[in-house]
Amino acid sequence: MKLKAFLKILSWIAFFGVGYLVGTGSLLKEDIAAEQPSTEVGEDTPAIATPTSYSRAVTPRRELSDQEITTIDLFEDAAPSVTYINTSTYRQDYWTRDITEIPQGSGSGFVWDKEGHIVTNFHVIEDADKATVTLSDQTTWEADLVGYAREKDLAILRIKVPREQLVPIPIGTSGDLLVGQSVYAIGNPFGLDQTLTTGIISALGREIKSRAGVPIRDVIQTDAAINPGNSGGPLLDSQGRLIGVNTAIYSPSGAYAGIGFSIPVDQVNWVVSDLIKYGKVRRPTLGVELLSQSIVSRAGLEGAVVSDVQSGSAAANAGIQPIGRNRRGEIVLGDIIVGVNEEKIKNNADLLLSLEKYKSGDEIEVVVLRGEETKKIKLVLDPSK
Repeated sequence: MKLKAFLKILSWIAFFGVGYLVGTGSLLKEDIAAEQPSTEVGEDTPAIATPTSYSRAVTPRRELSDQEITTIDLFEDAAPSVTYINTSTYRQDYWTRDITEIPQGSGSGFVWDKEGHIVTNFHVIEDADKATVTLSDQTTWEADLVGYAREKDLAILRIKVPREQLVPIPIGTSGDLLVGQSVYAIGNPFGLDQTLTTGIISALGREIKSRAGVPIRDVIQTDAAINPGNSGGPLLDSQGRLIGVNTAIYSPSGAYAGIGFSIPVDQVNWVVSDLIKYGKVRRPTLGVELLSQSIVSRAGLEGAVVSDVQSGSAAANAGIQPIGRNRRGEIVLGDIIVGVNEEKIKNNADLLLSLEKYKSGDEIEVVVLRGEETKKIKLVLDPSK
C-alpha cells in the first residue's frame, strides 16, 4: 500500500511539472513576440526590407574606343607570329656517365617565313645544346640552329612544321621612324607567353654593345615594357609591322626600368637574309686584318690600323700597306684607315659598320693616313669567305 501511494504521488508531481513548463514556454514566446517590431506596414510604420543577396547590379560596358579596338586587332593579328623559345644544355654525370638535360633559359622569337625560320636574339640561344619553339597554338617543336651573328645579337632557328601552321610577321622599315610614334611589343616576359605591352619610341640612333663587343648602332629606344623573356620578340608599329627586335633593357636591377632597346628592322632584314643563305653574315671585305683596338687606343691613335693585307685581296691590289719592319728591324706603322667615302673612321668598329652599307663588287674610296701623308685609294670590295 505504501508503495502504491508513493507512485501515485510521484505521478501527480510529474503531471503538474510538465504543465508548468508548457505554460511558461507559451508566456515566453508571447513576451518575445511583443518585443519584436511589427512587420505589418501601416500608415505610420515604415517597411523594413530583409536582404536576400549582396550581389550588385552590373553596370553596362561602354563601347570600346577606336584606339582600343585598333590595339586589340593588332595583337590578334600579330600574336600568331610570335613564338616562345626554351633552351637547355646537356650535362654528363662523372660517375655514371648518364646525360641529363638541364633547362637553361627562355626567350621570344617570331616566324620569319613559311619555311619555318624563326628569328631571335643570339644571347637567347647562346651556349645552348637544345632549343624548342612553341607556337601560338601551343604546339612545341625542336629547332635546329641555322646561323647566328654575335655582333648583331641575332640568330636563326628552323622548325619542321606544316606550312599552314606558320604565320610570318609583316615586315616594316626603321629608317623612317619618328620619336613619339606608338609601338607595341609582344613576347614572353618571365615565361608568361603572349604578353602585349605598349609605349612610344623614346629615342632613335642609340648605340649598344653586342656579345662580340662590336657596337650595334641606330638602335631604337622605347618605353614599352621589355622584361627578361621579351628578348628576341618583335617591336611593332601601329600597323602591326615589324620595326625592330627587342634585345636589351637598361636597368640597375635587371628588371624593366622604363628604357628598352630594339635592333632596327633595316639591319635585321639583311642580316637574316645572310644567315639563312650562308649561316653567317657575309660582309664585303677589304682583305685586311686590323690591329687590336686596345693597342691602338693605348698608342693614342685614331682610325683602323692595318696589321696585315691578304694576298690577292682588294686591299693588296690597291696598294694598301700593313705594319712592317725597316732595314734596321724597327717596326714601321702601315696605313691607318681614317675614312670610307665621306664617312669618318675613328676605330675598327667604325670600319666594320661602314662596310655593311655596301655589297661585294661596289667601288669605294678609302682614305688612309700613311706617315704624315693622307692618301685616297679607290678599290672594289671583295666578298667575304
